[in-house]
Amino acid sequence: MSSPAADGSAYDPPLAGVQILDLSSGPMTAVGRLFADLGAHVTALHLRGVTGDEPVGPHVDSVAVGSAINRHGMDTVEIDPGTPTGRQRFAELVAGADILIENTRPGSPAETALSIREIRDQHPALVILSISDFGRDTDYRNWQASGPVFHALTSELSRSGIPGREPLIPPADLTYQVAAAQAAVMTLSLFLDRLRTGEGDLIDFSVLDGAMQTLDPPFGTAGSASAGVAVSAQQRDWNAERQRYPIIPCKDGHVRICILSRRQWHGMFALMGSPEEFADPSYDKLGKRFRSPHLLEAIERFCADKTRAELEAAGQAHGVPTAALLTLAEALNADHFTARGFFRDVELAPGVVAPVPVGVSEVDGHRASALQSAARSSEIDRLDTAPLLANRRRAGQGLPLEGIRVLDLGVIVVGADTARLFGDLGADVVKIEHSAHPDGLRVGKLTSMTQPFAAGHRNKRSIGIDLRSDEGRRLAHRLVEQSDVVLTNFKPGVADALGMDYATLRQVNPNIVVVDSSAFGPTGPWAKRLGYGPLVRAAVGFTDLWVYPGEAETYCDTVTVYPDHVAARIGALAAMALLLRRERTGAGGSASISQAEVMLSHLAADIAADALLRSGHTHTGASRPDAPWGLFPAQGDDRWVAITVRDDADRRALGEVVGFTGADRQLFDDAVRAWTTQRSHLEAMEQLQAAGVPAGAVLHADEIPGWGYYEQRRAFREELHPYGSAPFMMENVQIHCDHVADPPLGQAPLLGEQTVEIAAELLGLDPAQIDDLHRRGVLETPEVETATQS
Repeated sequence: MSSPAADGSAYDPPLAGVQILDLSSGPMTAVGRLFADLGAHVTALHLRGVTGDEPVGPHVDSVAVGSAINRHGMDTVEIDPGTPTGRQRFAELVAGADILIENTRPGSPAETALSIREIRDQHPALVILSISDFGRDTDYRNWQASGPVFHALTSELSRSGIPGREPLIPPADLTYQVAAAQAAVMTLSLFLDRLRTGEGDLIDFSVLDGAMQTLDPPFGTAGSASAGVAVSAQQRDWNAERQRYPIIPCKDGHVRICILSRRQWHGMFALMGSPEEFADPSYDKLGKRFRSPHLLEAIERFCADKTRAELEAAGQAHGVPTAALLTLAEALNADHFTARGFFRDVELAPGVVAPVPVGVSEVDGHRASALQSAARSSEIDRLDTAPLLANRRRAGQGLPLEGIRVLDLGVIVVGADTARLFGDLGADVVKIEHSAHPDGLRVGKLTSMTQPFAAGHRNKRSIGIDLRSDEGRRLAHRLVEQSDVVLTNFKPGVADALGMDYATLRQVNPNIVVVDSSAFGPTGPWAKRLGYGPLVRAAVGFTDLWVYPGEAETYCDTVTVYPDHVAARIGALAAMALLLRRERTGAGGSASISQAEVMLSHLAADIAADALLRSGHTHTGASRPDAPWGLFPAQGDDRWVAITVRDDADRRALGEVVGFTGADRQLFDDAVRAWTTQRSHLEAMEQLQAAGVPAGAVLHADEIPGWGYYEQRRAFREELHPYGSAPFMMENVQIHCDHVADPPLGQAPLLGEQTVEIAAELLGLDPAQIDDLHRRGVLETPEVETATQS
């Protein structure tokens, strides 16, 4: 059996040998796709009377393109459980599975027929992912959902669009795509633990929970431009958005520029020729630049006569993150994605060949994709134990990743979330940082705490080490010797300079798993670009798609931090997969995640369909009925409700509720609008859902914790932080299942808050040695006595 290698000589898919039985249908088949690309053997099972028939479009030549992509390369089995042979075959498949995925509708005959609890009792080692829109344990379990309804109920929609207008639904099926990544992470964490304990579990996974936590969480981490202000406190403010990540007209289109740090401002100032008007040192402060009535105008004048390419090159040369705002077609034809081989022509059905992403993770320098590894998985025996983790000490917290140690060198949102997922699931997460280059989420004094940092770095410890020094790197390497995972999301090349890249660390600890995330990936023409989420969105064509229909340049993607949170899940998933492979091979490995490619993967079906239509294929498939679909105003200021009529049954139900019996679409819309404006957004939603119509109130972030659904799911908790100015609202439950406890209550640390503790416990240093290292600046601890406490 080949062992993993980073030099390209061999590739061992990390989930090879893992057997997954997938009974799901619809957009959440994306979960199985993630597992298959990491090497699992996924069998798509159609169980008559149980498995739904929900094809995912667009439809071209009668092919549901989304479904074809999600199921490509998988074995497909059809079984009739009404026959003795069918029942026996189903029992054999379940007995041979490690993970079972299903999404029968709560309360349906299919749910009863499958009887997932009975399967759980009969197969206690099986890990079961049971997916539903609103969970199976809530009063909302029979509610109807759609992408816009999820966008509304996560609060993300309240932050998308031009103030005074209806909120703008983002492109692609983002809510399902990001929820799939969350589901995959939680499922694999339980399977990794099952190898230690022999005990499986049943996850009651809600798509709404996954979308809320992973798209643009209202009480999660926020980008640097938020200046420490929680997402929940941000409103749609067109002027502020233009200042955060301004989109500037230029000679041949638009560019997006990021000027957040003082260093970036100095680069922009020099690029503009050091204009005297902005020479005052007060412009070093972000707030001063945001409040300036003339600075943005000056930047626009500077850009007006230059091309996108010229501005990109000049910006990058001066340390000013700059990206051309490309259309999707321009992005797909960019040399970068060609050089990285991200797309490959795939035959989705006989004669239907389209470009499809070749996996969103690179493992040991190889694309992790079922296109590369489908045959390999079947050659490897199932893994039944975890020999390396079997004897790890557990703290008795009831969490699946206890006994695993993670070193967190991540920064901003992706870095925060990737390691925080491990901490929430029980791992010992040690954040390595230093005041010379503090995490961009640490806004203001290093002895104070903001909600975004508290949300992203809970359940971690912090050690202050100066990695610029040889002695500091040696101390960090001693921590690597005692760790399982190292996480970074520096610009390519920085980890190498700090001695924290995989090539170096595998010499320190051959068992180490290293996962790095960057804007555009570790190779290709754009690899060394300075990247933030908004710049990535601009460069891959996403910003150009996030506009009001027929209204070019109404760009509305600024407030969201997508794809940071979902890219963090993809990184965590890759790390867990490599930990699982390590149990089989005894060796570690590396993975790289490109945030740009994560985003493009969410557009995969649309990209493939567009290519097919341009090459002469025909758009087919049933369209939605000519009935209301979109946002309607409710009673009150900036209150809206999303209403989505999927079929004739929905159309009739909506007509009965609002009292409309005609056929004219405009009159129907008018009738719905007249009805919604007389009711609160919550009242309208509840009445429509009672009639079976998919509807969702556009919740603002401050409404989220108190809404009944989230209360029943124990989704949030409030906590006081000793270095915060007010109580922080935090996410709470991550997994709903029998054997996993709520996340621990470990509060986010100040920079270096546990330096002494970690230096003694893990590095074996005595007090005199620790004091000496502090005096020489190799270690550091905050002056906590100066902190503002509440």
